[in-house]
Amino acid sequence: MGITGRRHQEIYDVIGIGFGPSNMSLAIALEEHEASAPQQPLRYHFFERQPTFGWHRNMLLPSTTMQISFLKDLATFRNPLSRFSFISFLHSSNRLVQFVNNQDFFPTRQEFHQYLEWAAAGLSDRVTYGTEVVSIRPGTEGGTLTPDLLEIEVRDGDGTTSVVITRNVVISTGLVPRLPEGVTAGERVWHSSQFLSRFHARDPRELKRVAVVGAGQSAAEITRFFYDSLPHAEVFAVIPSYGYSVADDTPFANQVFDPGAVDEYYYGTDRARDAFWRYHRNTNYSVVDTDVIRALYQRSYDEQVRGTQRLHFRNLTRVVEVGSTGEGTRMVLRSLLDDRREDLAVDALVFATGYDGVDPARLLGDGFDAHFERDAAGRHRVERDYRLVSSSGLTCGVYLQGGTEHSHGLTSSLLSNMAVRSGEIADSIVLGRTGRELDRTHSVQEASSAA
Repeated sequence: MGITGRRHQEIYDVIGIGFGPSNMSLAIALEEHEASAPQQPLRYHFFERQPTFGWHRNMLLPSTTMQISFLKDLATFRNPLSRFSFISFLHSSNRLVQFVNNQDFFPTRQEFHQYLEWAAAGLSDRVTYGTEVVSIRPGTEGGTLTPDLLEIEVRDGDGTTSVVITRNVVISTGLVPRLPEGVTAGERVWHSSQFLSRFHARDPRELKRVAVVGAGQSAAEITRFFYDSLPHAEVFAVIPSYGYSVADDTPFANQVFDPGAVDEYYYGTDRARDAFWRYHRNTNYSVVDTDVIRALYQRSYDEQVRGTQRLHFRNLTRVVEVGSTGEGTRMVLRSLLDDRREDLAVDALVFATGYDGVDPARLLGDGFDAHFERDAAGRHRVERDYRLVSSSGLTCGVYLQGGTEHSHGLTSSLLSNMAVRSGEIADSIVLGRTGRELDRTHSVQEASSAA
């Protein structure tokens, strides 16, 4: 369906694409800027493809906890007085005292999701759900390029498309589930991002043999969940490493997630950046919290004591083939120890194999993407304030929330630095890269008209 017209005639200062935690944090930073400078109101709005707010709903497993402190919420590291802090949420929920009595820095994932839903409800007038951004292009006026404006084409749930005009866009479209080459998700083959909805759609009694592929936190949590929820089932954990590796969450290692570490990485030498990944990748990637590892090992050990076994570990093993066998799924495993192959039939196969980032070019399109610089490896060049580097004189701002690991380090898309990152983007938008205030022409015109 063609474009039916512009959703609004006014020019926005910021349009956000996606309304997950990162852009929610940005919305809060922009709102708090307005509160501190009411004489300089900002026009901003966010578009979210999901019909309602949701964050990793399919991994809200019972008793699973966050891997970051509750203080690394949407706002506290930027503004400890924010009304959108996790502490404010607890107070409004009449649970602050009980949370303190619990003496735990790490809330359950379910409670943190409640916090995010609470914050999203407080920002509901700033977001349109069920709406997908399909393209971004340079603004034009009378057929002439306007380097300071962007046209954002959005599609509503009924298929109607329209255009919004903005000076800046912040892209936070999240990640795309990754499956091994040749594997397709289906009724019995799931990615971890689908887990709970797929699991609850099945009769548990039919799940007599299940398998989980992966070596990270999600894989271990799903393996534990299967084992505890299906006491009649055999559970196979297919691990490409020799068992699970522990996540390094010790204080010195955790400094790689500090806001100051972003500067160290961004302005560091290639050798320094390589050292970040070489020495500290185990803080986040393909690692598991100690308590989950110990819980699984204890279950395995208890089986040895009882002389029974339904929890099976296939260490240093990879899946080389997946196919259907009537009412089940057949998988072929290959051991990296002796190259031995094993056929295994299961009723459900879960790949907890991570995610891939979304290249902004998918939204920008080849024509518009050509306006921005890429490095020798083909990655976008990004300013310190998370803004794409223009190669054609465009003065509009295209900012990335995520997809900047190559330039900003490990915290590019993580919650740990979310509040500070969003604050830096908000400051950049408000002040402009040269330190000047944004052009407030439309506000002046409105004031004149009102007078």
